[in-house]
Amino acid sequence: MGGSSISEEIEGFKKIIADTINTTASEIHFTTGGTSANNIAIKGFLSENAGRGTHIIISVIDYPDLLANAAFFEKSGFTVTYLQADRDGFVDLKQLQQAITSDTILFITTLVNHTVGTIQPIEKIKNILSKADHKIAVMVDACEAYGRIPIDVNSMGIDLMSISAHKIHGPQGVGALYKRKGIVIGPIKHGVARIDSFETGGINIASIAGFAKAVQLAFSDFKKHTEKIRELSDYLLSSIESKIPDTMLNGPRGLLRAPHNINVSFDYIEGEAIMVMMDLNGISVATGSACASQGLKANYVLMALGRNHEQSHGSIKFTLSRYNTKTEINIAVDKLKEIVQELRNRSPLYNKE
Repeated sequence: MGGSSISEEIEGFKKIIADTINTTASEIHFTTGGTSANNIAIKGFLSENAGRGTHIIISVIDYPDLLANAAFFEKSGFTVTYLQADRDGFVDLKQLQQAITSDTILFITTLVNHTVGTIQPIEKIKNILSKADHKIAVMVDACEAYGRIPIDVNSMGIDLMSISAHKIHGPQGVGALYKRKGIVIGPIKHGVARIDSFETGGINIASIAGFAKAVQLAFSDFKKHTEKIRELSDYLLSSIESKIPDTMLNGPRGLLRAPHNINVSFDYIEGEAIMVMMDLNGISVATGSACASQGLKANYVLMALGRNHEQSHGSIKFTLSRYNTKTEINIAVDKLKEIVQELRNRSPLYNKE
């Protein structure tokens, strides 16, 4: 296959993704994953636009990639405002209004929270930012949101956005960055632009093709797929709450959370122990966020939402897809009930009477 033919294929793959978020192929840039897209967007934008201002707004519950980038620039002389969140994981909009200054150039958020599934009110945020007397760019990590909730970058006022293939059953090691026309970002990786001028070097073309195919499958009947996932997650939650006492849902109920995420705290026991025992029974779950559970530390998102150490350590995140079934959920909840009771019987915190 010749170079021009490959270029045409790449443009076709870009269009497949662009069509799902109401943009054009020229505004899609393939990356080696969501982390790379986040870094290119944030570092590229701030390094290029620092002459206009050096104030960033983010929240304490955002994805680790985003917080690490904000901390990097804070150490480099930028000012960062960290918004608080309420018990359900919604960022404080009043604090956002008060935080905006003439020096503010970038607002960063995680569209669907990676730990508790909260969907941030991005259009309300856009309206607040639009009242400033200068342009404040909006950078969104949509890796948990893409393929799970509708995204229209224009109505939502998004300027930069990351997505990841493996979150929608695509291959590992590939993602994409949406960059609105007119938003200027500088290069953060120098090298030969084989596929893209921002993600220099090689990107696996077969992985890009797999990404595009996963997008086609996810969006072939988007409404049907997402309604099925939400029905399954509602069924899972009601099954847990009816069969296992002393549990607490983390994040909002219903349509204010993404359809695929159910995060529950189980009193008196460690989430890590539940995860290990579920895994031994062939059932895969995570403790809070896979990116925040290293070192057995209390999950920072749950702590920021006002949970105590016990509730944070005792949380489990269930992630559902259109390929799951109610039969699988029944098996998982029955096994979970056994495991929770066994661990509680061993726990010195649990009153068995």
